Amino acid sequence: MKNGGSWLSGFIGMLIFSGSLPATRIAVAGFDPLFLTVARASIAGILGILLLLVFRQKFPERGDFISLALVSCGVVVGYPLLSALALEHITAAHSSLFAALLPLATTMFGLMRGESRPRLPFWAFSIAGSAIVGVFALSRGTGESNAGDLLMLAAVAVCGLGYAEGARLTRKLGGWQVISWALALSLPVTLLLALARMPNSFDGVRPSAWWGLFYVSIFSMLLGFVFWYQGLAKGGIAAVGQLQLLQPFFALLLASFLLHEPVSATMLASAAATAICVAGARRYAF
Repeated sequence: MKNGGSWLSGFIGMLIFSGSLPATRIAVAGFDPLFLTVARASIAGILGILLLLVFRQKFPERGDFISLALVSCGVVVGYPLLSALALEHITAAHSSLFAALLPLATTMFGLMRGESRPRLPFWAFSIAGSAIVGVFALSRGTGESNAGDLLMLAAVAVCGLGYAEGARLTRKLGGWQVISWALALSLPVTLLLALARMPNSFDGVRPSAWWGLFYVSIFSMLLGFVFWYQGLAKGGIAAVGQLQLLQPFFALLLASFLLHEPVSATMLASAAATAICVAGARRYAF
């Protein structure tokens, strides 16, 4: 069994990501979704380049740039933009439930990229955990926008690819180096777009929206990946990826605290059942 350090890293990364959708929901109340996407990537990209320079990291090999481009498309641009657009139509609580599909998406892309194949009981626990979260989502009866749901499904797909590719590359470059290089690679585009989409005035932007931008730029876009990629690389994409089955529930708790969205006994019971599925998936991942 893989060491507990990889699971701790993955758990910290998952906790950080749990705040992403509530923070994005707060930020899109003051910023255009496209500007928010490129602004957060630009801020994180500048910080990433500074880290690479301060710690004198060597330039990636030519063959690594395809993988870095996939990471950039998946987690630097794709997921942030699609989820920000979705949050114009649906609540943070509703959108966070789509995180239940991320472990399966990440595992499937990991298998396509040569990851070891988990045993049959792993799939049973993984599918059961996803089903629990799915049933919980349906039981909430949100009746929200189909457009928002489709955007979140697309966001999950590109994010799963970015997670799997980044975890694979982390074994070679290191966790914070991968996300820093991916951010640096996309910085020329994101910075130009941020300047082009920048509003004429920020006078009407509330402090809460600025805090949302700060969180998704520093924590969601950079620090979270340091822990998450390290956990996936050391503990296995399929195994540690199951931690994201718990992400919707932590996100709902944060949405309840920050956005005053309700937390029910059903949610807590579903979270407990999902935690059991995560433990089972961990046991049979290899």
